Amino acid sequence: MAVKSTSGEPLLSNGSFDHGFSKSASLAKLLLKFLMWVLFITWVAAIYFFSTEFVHNLFSKWIKLTEGTIFGITGSIFLGFSAPILIISFLAFIYVAAFSSDDFGKKKQKFPRFRLWTFPVLVDGPFGVVSAAEFIGITLFIVYVVWAITSYIIQASNMVSGFPFPSKEKSYFMLEIIGLRLGSIGLFCMVFLFLPVARGSILLRLIDIPFEHATKYHVWLGHLTMALFTLHGLCYVISWSLQGHLRREMLDWKDIGVANFPGVISLSAGLLMWVTSLQPVRKQFFELFFYTHQLYVIFVVFLALHVGDFIFSMCAGAVFLFILDRFLRFCQSRTKVDVISAACRPCGTIELILSKPPNLCYNALSFIFVQVRELSWLQWHPFSVSSSPLDGKYHISVLIKVLGTWTGELRDLISNITEQPQNDSEPQPNRITACVEGPYGHESPYHLMYENLILVAGGIGISPFLAILSDIIHRISEGNLCLPKNILVVWAVKKSKEFSLLSAVDLRSISPSFLDKLHLDIQAFVTQESEPPLEEGKVDENIEFSSICVKNGSCMSSLVGTGNNFWAGTYVILSTLGFIVLFGLVEVYYIKRFGIFAWWYRGLLFTLCMIAGVVFVGGIVVFLWHRSEKRNSSYENLAVDDNKKSNISMCKEATLVDETSKVNLASFQTTRYGCRPDFQEQMGPVDIGVIVCGPPGLQSSVAKECRSQNLRGKRSAAVFHFNSHSFDL
Repeated sequence: MAVKSTSGEPLLSNGSFDHGFSKSASLAKLLLKFLMWVLFITWVAAIYFFSTEFVHNLFSKWIKLTEGTIFGITGSIFLGFSAPILIISFLAFIYVAAFSSDDFGKKKQKFPRFRLWTFPVLVDGPFGVVSAAEFIGITLFIVYVVWAITSYIIQASNMVSGFPFPSKEKSYFMLEIIGLRLGSIGLFCMVFLFLPVARGSILLRLIDIPFEHATKYHVWLGHLTMALFTLHGLCYVISWSLQGHLRREMLDWKDIGVANFPGVISLSAGLLMWVTSLQPVRKQFFELFFYTHQLYVIFVVFLALHVGDFIFSMCAGAVFLFILDRFLRFCQSRTKVDVISAACRPCGTIELILSKPPNLCYNALSFIFVQVRELSWLQWHPFSVSSSPLDGKYHISVLIKVLGTWTGELRDLISNITEQPQNDSEPQPNRITACVEGPYGHESPYHLMYENLILVAGGIGISPFLAILSDIIHRISEGNLCLPKNILVVWAVKKSKEFSLLSAVDLRSISPSFLDKLHLDIQAFVTQESEPPLEEGKVDENIEFSSICVKNGSCMSSLVGTGNNFWAGTYVILSTLGFIVLFGLVEVYYIKRFGIFAWWYRGLLFTLCMIAGVVFVGGIVVFLWHRSEKRNSSYENLAVDDNKKSNISMCKEATLVDETSKVNLASFQTTRYGCRPDFQEQMGPVDIGVIVCGPPGLQSSVAKECRSQNLRGKRSAAVFHFNSHSFDL
């Protein structure tokens, strides 16, 4: 009951309570963010200045203080270099779960919110399009490597000069010391190498960098790390060759100290991954790149054998987070997903509609990885989601352009099945075995944050924009919060037959009332046709294309991507505790009891404890999580007959598509032939959100205009989606 004053007015109203709660929440959010920043900066500073005498002395004192624990020196180093990133991950789950649902409508600011992340500094160059924040990161890494190498060389030179050895012996020793230091720098770079490739990582969600955007950081760090490790190996090879015992040293597998032969194996695996990941090789022989990249298991395990447990523990935190993500993705990918509809469109595009649970949330800017086991058990291919989360509770769709071997085989598989006689009353069993990972994507709905929105697409890049348009139109029709008032779609295609993709969004099924609140303009540019084809206006009328329905047993799992934050956090925390407990038990009851002293063997045991903590302890959490999702999902509570009828109904709708009965996006389209879009005409001096999905050339063109607009003092922000980039205009 509210307390009242003498005037009869409540002293403590609901509004004041809400305001107080809001202030408390804001304070908690600020404190949590501050704590994570302090941990991160301290952790990075320790790595950055590890080569200095001051940090070395602090590190030595830390070892002496903590080496008496049951974990020994390994635990001390792990606590100093790996524990901080794990603690930040734990706090990130709390932060994302408690504060990620902020109302984006209240975030309208005078300047774009993520300006450093989105303002393009470099457009053309070896790094592609680089934002201001990325440029700062690249600069810091270069400065760190140069600083650390210089510092170590000076220290080594001073140390070697004091030895009473011949000059030739000093040069050998100098080479080996430099090689050792290059290896330690590479080890620290490897800490950051594994963080961007954890697809469902809470850290990527925390800073709102989607996986497809973070992969380029992995590429940059991979080049740097492998260059350092290669120089590390070359220094030793040159020294051993000059001394005449190269073969003996390379095959040496000692118990005390670094084991050379495991290092040779690890470096060989790394070099194979590095060479096949270079752009010319990857572009021409993608499958070779993909399969050789699975050697990362050999690379990591033999690196642990090479350096032992206490040195490997410097980078173990990042590797452990990757193992956590990889095991969770493995569990999700085992589920065979119902294909509600698989159809080959006449424009050379495949449309897949997949079954999903109603509690699976995703952003209109999301993408998924799809595996078709009839084509390959190992290959996973990413595709942008073309359906809005509001299009339906039980399905998610993607549009796939037939461009390579895998997509061509998928088209042939679907076409062969549709040509065979089938019973319309039942879905086809086990004709296409599809599995799905994801969805992944932006944590924030960027497409809802700007009143003026420009969507720039190249070819099949229109796919995520169909999801965006559908999402916005749904929100307007349902009266939900939605900032966009003016949307301009700039779409460049090679042939006009690709315009049929616009029919994927049926405006009549949503609501025609959005026209009163939204101005939509689609400007299409056909680059390889100088004039409209004779059949224009008729080519898409009354098109019929066949589709198939496949029942594999269930809908896609929601273990990763936008999975449940409570279960995901529990999985990470308990798996980490399981790893620590297992390692403590092994240390006390096996290593110390039986006097295990071999570095390589201790490194193997340490690695096995990491894997066991994830597989056994984390596996129990995943099992309970999966059972909980099954029990709570309303999808499971639907009657089987109703579910079958729903699937068959959707299949029949996809089988006979009558374009004349649909109100599609083509009615908002203006087409120009034989030319390319001029982005200077499209971007005016207003607050604009720009989202780009297309090839690198398209990204660069838009990035140049974004940068020039900013330099002229005009305010806008750009988000570059799948195969793309993010920056400000």
